[in-house]
Amino acid sequence: MSSINPTPRDYNKARVLDVVLAQAPLTRNKLIELTGLSKATVSRAVEDLRSDGFVVDGEVDAVAGRGRPSTYLDVPDTAGYVVGVGFGAVTTGVQVTDLRGREIGHLVVPTIEHHDVPAAGRWLTDLIAQTSASARGPLRQIVVALPAHVRDDAEISRPADPMKIFSGRDLHRIVEELLDAPVAFDSDANASLLQVLTDDASIHNAALFSVSSTLNFATCRDRKVARGRTPAFGDIGPLSSGTGDRTLNGLLSTAGLVTFAREQGLHTERVEDLWLTSQDHRARAEILKAFTTAVTTAVSIVAVTLDPETVYFVGRLRPLVDEVLPDVRERLEHSLPAAPRITTVSQVLGLSVACGAVHASLAMTHSRLQDTLLKARTQGPKPERAAPAF
Repeated sequence: MSSINPTPRDYNKARVLDVVLAQAPLTRNKLIELTGLSKATVSRAVEDLRSDGFVVDGEVDAVAGRGRPSTYLDVPDTAGYVVGVGFGAVTTGVQVTDLRGREIGHLVVPTIEHHDVPAAGRWLTDLIAQTSASARGPLRQIVVALPAHVRDDAEISRPADPMKIFSGRDLHRIVEELLDAPVAFDSDANASLLQVLTDDASIHNAALFSVSSTLNFATCRDRKVARGRTPAFGDIGPLSSGTGDRTLNGLLSTAGLVTFAREQGLHTERVEDLWLTSQDHRARAEILKAFTTAVTTAVSIVAVTLDPETVYFVGRLRPLVDEVLPDVRERLEHSLPAAPRITTVSQVLGLSVACGAVHASLAMTHSRLQDTLLKARTQGPKPERAAPAF
C-alpha cells in the first residue's frame, strides 16, 4: 500500500460513505439527492465501497411504478460494531450496535462494588464481551460514560463518591488494553445530552443537568457538545446553591440531598423516600424549599452565561425536579428577562446513558473511517473482500 494525497474521487467516496453510514438503507437515487453528486460519480463510489466491504445490496424497492425497480444499498454487519457503556454508581448498562446504529444486544446489571481498578476493568470488559457475543466484524469504538468529569477522553476526575477509586487514567488504560480497540471515556451528562439531541432534531442550543449520584452538567451549541478548554468547564457542583453554605452538589446529588434531609430530621435510607413515602410535612417543606432554590440557581447560572433554548434535567432526582418545576419557573420569570424552557427527561435506568454513549461511538467511528479513507489509498484494482478493507 502506498499513501498519496487524496483525489477528488476519494473525497466523493468519503462523502458517499458518510451518507450511507448515516442514512442506509437507501436507493442510489436517494444517495444522489443527498450527496449532490452525479449518477456516474455515485456509482463509482458505491462500487469502491462495495469492494472495501462497506456497501451491499439490500431489499428491492417495492413501490409500484414504471421502470426498473431500485435496490436499496445497505451496510453489512461485517463492517463492524460499536459499544456504549453507562457505568453508573448503582447500575451499569451496555449497548452494542452495528455501524448503522441497529442494536445487536444490550445488558443492564447492578454495578458491583469495586475496590480494585484492574478487577473493575476486567468486569467491564467481560460485560462488553458478553453483550457483543453475536456481533460480527471488527470492534470499532467503545465509549464509557460515567458520573464524573473526564479529560482527554481518558482521565477521570471528581467522580461520584462510590467511584472515587477510578480517579485518574488507570481504568481507561486497562479497558483499552483488554479490548484492544479504541476506548473513550465521557461524562454521563454528555451522553445523556447526545441522546436528547438524537431524539429531537429541532434542538440546537441546550444545557443538561444530570442529578444522580453526583451533579454533572453538559451543554451544546449548534448541536455540538461543548468540551471546554480547562478542567473547570462544567464543574458547577462546588458553586453556592443559594441556601446557607450548601453547594449545588450538596443539594442536587443523591448523597448530598440525603445528608441534608437527615439534618432536617428525616432519617431516609434512600433518596427515593423523599417522594415515595409520607414524610414529616415541616421537614419535607424545608427540603423542597432548599432543593427549589438550588435548581433555580443552577438554571440561572447557565441561562445568563450560555443562553440555552432548553434546560434538561435527568437522573434519579428527576421526580423531585418535576415536583418543584412550577415554583422554579415562577422564580425565574421574576429574576430573568427571558427564561429558557425547562423540562425533565425520563430515562431507562442503566440503559439510556449507554444509548447516548453509542451515539458518541458511532460519530467517532464514522469520522475515523472517513479520515482513514482519505489518508491511505491503495493503488491498482481492488479485489472483492469478505471483510472491510479498513
